[in-house]
Amino acid sequence: MTDREPSSRGLFGPVLWRGEAFTATTDAAWLAAMLDAEAALAGAQADVGLASAEQAAVVVAACRPEAFDLDELGRRAVAGANPVIALVATLSAAVHAIDPDAASLVHRGATSQDIVDTAAMLVSRAALMAVAQDLRQAVQRAAALADAHRTLAMAGRTLGQHAAPITFGLKAAGWASGLAAAGRRVERCVGEVPAAQLGGAVGTLSVYGTAGPGVLGAFARRLALAEPTLPWHAERTRIAELAGVLGLAAGAMAKVAGDVLLLSQTEVAEVRDTAAGRGGSSAMPHKRNPVAAVAVLAAARTVPGEVATLLATMAQEHERAAGSWHAEWLPLTAALRSTGSAAAWLVDVLSHLEPVPAAMAANLARSGTLLYAESAAAALSPALGRTAAQALVEQACAEALADGLELRVVLAGRAEVRAVLDGAALDAVFTPGSVSGATGAFIDRVLSEVRAW
Repeated sequence: MTDREPSSRGLFGPVLWRGEAFTATTDAAWLAAMLDAEAALAGAQADVGLASAEQAAVVVAACRPEAFDLDELGRRAVAGANPVIALVATLSAAVHAIDPDAASLVHRGATSQDIVDTAAMLVSRAALMAVAQDLRQAVQRAAALADAHRTLAMAGRTLGQHAAPITFGLKAAGWASGLAAAGRRVERCVGEVPAAQLGGAVGTLSVYGTAGPGVLGAFARRLALAEPTLPWHAERTRIAELAGVLGLAAGAMAKVAGDVLLLSQTEVAEVRDTAAGRGGSSAMPHKRNPVAAVAVLAAARTVPGEVATLLATMAQEHERAAGSWHAEWLPLTAALRSTGSAAAWLVDVLSHLEPVPAAMAANLARSGTLLYAESAAAALSPALGRTAAQALVEQACAEALADGLELRVVLAGRAEVRAVLDGAALDAVFTPGSVSGATGAFIDRVLSEVRAW
């Protein structure tokens, strides 16, 4: 990647990278974050009286991303297994050319990991804020669908088969609830996890002596990051927590996109994407593929692998690790980018999603009154007992399927049923209201939860 990433995302990038989280995780963004860390370090030394404000200002002014060649830093990173050594050399030379005394402030007391880890926190915070913003929009759209279609009947499906009637509003409310839970976790992570890293070679900040804690505090304040209790070079719970939150959010979004894909199948066709000009096929002119939902899944399904790698790197030896720390950089970037892309695409999905009531009604009719089997067993249980009622309805269902009859007709022909339920009571069993249960209340609870958030 180069500093051209935000405007040119390559061949596959426009599909798989979308939204502000992408911009927050480019190589250019990483470079800017590392320079922000170096600038904050110089300023922190001035804050605690270890340097003059004028000297610190020279360093800060030199921390301009446009003055650095990303490709060159990458080539030079090979020599030290990280890009900070080359960055510091370039920065020091630029500062020395202006004020030789100020050059002593550059990177003073820090190690390469301090700068990369702090940059990782800055990059992660920016990307997570973008994810949270898109999740809020997705939740609002799902909640609007839930409210607008709270009584639109459709088949509920369990284990891939028709189960009992539900409403599209309830399904959308489920989406909103899961996405809201993920959004709250992401926002909590933004506020609690990103922390500054400054410990020097082995976490003692020995270069600063007793002033070390003060420098760390000033450094964190300048970056608006949390001040850790002590440096966390080899204690990677922060990275693991970031990974977990990203995995959770990606999973919540994949569930919604997966539902949309299944409901978009030709044999189901209960929802459609109303966005114009997309969904075509290179081979089949008739196709209108749900490409936005496909993009959500494509992005979200890469995240668990990145999360697994980040969790595997937690066990880091002694005061600073060899290899495990380095192994975090790319999967963290990828997990942030993919989760953000999934969130941005999901807003698109829910903004253009439209239910198809006629298809929902037709699919309900395919199972006929069999969908009311649970309701029938519940109505018979008080008189017959739960076990006997369940067995009776199961037998009636088998007969209805074998003979091509409606379940209501079969049950009406059973003397034991007629002894318990008259015609009107049996009719009441086979109406949508008999299975609506707490649907309206649950939708209202989700809408209230969303409004509170």
